Amino acid sequence: MTKIKKLKICNWSLLFLTVAILVSGIQLEATHSEGLYSVWIHIVIGLLFMGMVFTHIYLHFGKSNWFSRFHRLPSQITRILWWVSLLTLLTGVIAMIHWAGTFSHAAIGGVHGKLGFVMVAVSIGHIVKRIKFFKNKKPAKKGA
Repeated sequence: MTKIKKLKICNWSLLFLTVAILVSGIQLEATHSEGLYSVWIHIVIGLLFMGMVFTHIYLHFGKSNWFSRFHRLPSQITRILWWVSLLTLLTGVIAMIHWAGTFSHAAIGGVHGKLGFVMVAVSIGHIVKRIKFFKNKKPAKKGA
């Protein structure tokens, strides 16, 4: 499979997971993170989402130093997305550890939620800037 095909599959998966993580995050905000199943569903979607984010970055940068690569990018939106994503991941891991031990909401979970909404908003900016990638391209006619 070509790199561009892998990237297309990854990007479509990320688009779907962005909607899923947003919906589950809104649901958790609306219910104040009550309900074991809702939180576990959000955790599973979040883990899938972050796995696809890392796959996406790997497809672009390989095994190089991602911190230096992001630092040199011309797109400020992508640089902001990188840092917000890392903070969201870090606070999510801390909140998940706390929640798994106590099954109660913590202040760090609230911080994670707000960062997550910022991450989704910046992700939408990142997606809109590259919307042409998602549009179907008509194959060139042979013999014309």
